[in-house]
Amino acid sequence: MTNHHRKTIAAIGSGLLGAMLCYRAPAADAGVAHPAAPAVDPAVLARIREAAMNSDWAFRHLTDLADGIGARLSGSPQLVSAVIQVAELMRSLGAQVALQPVKVPHWVRGEEQAELVNFPGGPAGATQRLQLTALGGSSATPAKGLTARVIVVNDFDELKARSQEVRGNIVLFESRFDQQLADNGYASQAYQQAGMYRFNGPSAAAALGAAAALVRSIGGANFRLPHTGLTRWKDGQAPIPAAALATEDADLITRLAASGPVTMKLILTPQTLPDADSNNVIADWPGRERPAEYVVVSGHLDSWDLATGATDDGVGVIGAAAVIEVMRQLNLHPRRTIRFVGWTNEENGGRGNQAYFDSVSKTIDTQAAAIESDDGAGRSLGVGAAVTNDSLTMLQPVLRALAPIGATVLSHHDDELGSDIAPLQEAGVPGFAPLVDSRHYFDYHHTAADTLDKVDPLSFKTQVATMAVLAYYLAELPEPLPRFKISP
Repeated sequence: MTNHHRKTIAAIGSGLLGAMLCYRAPAADAGVAHPAAPAVDPAVLARIREAAMNSDWAFRHLTDLADGIGARLSGSPQLVSAVIQVAELMRSLGAQVALQPVKVPHWVRGEEQAELVNFPGGPAGATQRLQLTALGGSSATPAKGLTARVIVVNDFDELKARSQEVRGNIVLFESRFDQQLADNGYASQAYQQAGMYRFNGPSAAAALGAAAALVRSIGGANFRLPHTGLTRWKDGQAPIPAAALATEDADLITRLAASGPVTMKLILTPQTLPDADSNNVIADWPGRERPAEYVVVSGHLDSWDLATGATDDGVGVIGAAAVIEVMRQLNLHPRRTIRFVGWTNEENGGRGNQAYFDSVSKTIDTQAAAIESDDGAGRSLGVGAAVTNDSLTMLQPVLRALAPIGATVLSHHDDELGSDIAPLQEAGVPGFAPLVDSRHYFDYHHTAADTLDKVDPLSFKTQVATMAVLAYYLAELPEPLPRFKISP
């Protein structure tokens, strides 16, 4: 999953119901001008929606990816296989396929163990095993582990205030995922709010001399599942061992530490290997009039290594591929080329999106729009759009076409709608994403439970339908939407 920074600042477009009412043309001799023909034929958009909703193509090929290949972390042989599989799939549709070379990080998870060895109320010699998982970019402990006191802090201010206690000890950032935010449609905000401690906490602890850093897992469900993810280090900074604790174990340590010192033994043995070879998969469905202008529809090929990456981001990358299948099925070629991109290395580096941006930066005006799906497998509720205010009205035909499946919300953004399309958005390319029900996405996000059973086939179809209608509409418009730059 992308490090989204989403703010929903507008909901369902006004006048949608009225726009859906039947229009009765005036008599030919009434002297009243006929309304202009729509820029994109609504009947074609309806056909696209129905084709997507009546097809199981996407779920079948998601099964091939998630079950047949499994976890796909950068540098792994599974990611190599995923690149080959998806490229062959796109060739089978008749798309023009290219593999874009990318050098990607190669971090390998090792042994992961932790136990409390001294804690308030504990009998002599008693230990308590903990559930945790290393964060991407973590360094290793000594082979036999390290044993140190755990310093629990709630935020960066408390870390600074207790800096004299940090050196040589293990810092635990106890920052909670706000499930109430997620339940009310702000899951991405809840993720960013808690996630800042995973992204930047270990680096901040290392700067104060901590021996290791732990974070409370970022998620709303308490199944004693640790959630992995990337942590960032400052330039030139030596990484320290870093891991995410299951929420129950973070709670346990917090309660115990309120009564006295808590000591942990920690063993982590990850390795950072030399960069590996990988590829973005690019597949073009050529436009009939402006083939050198592109509407990108995309998801990322890689996943974390704890599970099969079904929701993060198998749904996104195969759903984007299914847009091309719908075009093939209906024999539709819009004005512009619809370009599928299967991004590599979204999870722990973003090297794929940088390679693509570098390749198009000198001809950025050829990139008419960019869509990314990376918010899980929930039902589509509509469209997220980072566009000019005037463009919102132009998008109403998309919502009318999606109304029969309930995807009627237009959410206006002024920030990124996917980490892989963010460089394009910063250069002025209008950005889009399916707006999905993500209330429970972070129950399983980056855990061992991100498996195929978490994907509801009907909800998946609504996402494919949303992307297919949106991609065709953007590619068929007589003129592209105005440029809209987000801040880096």
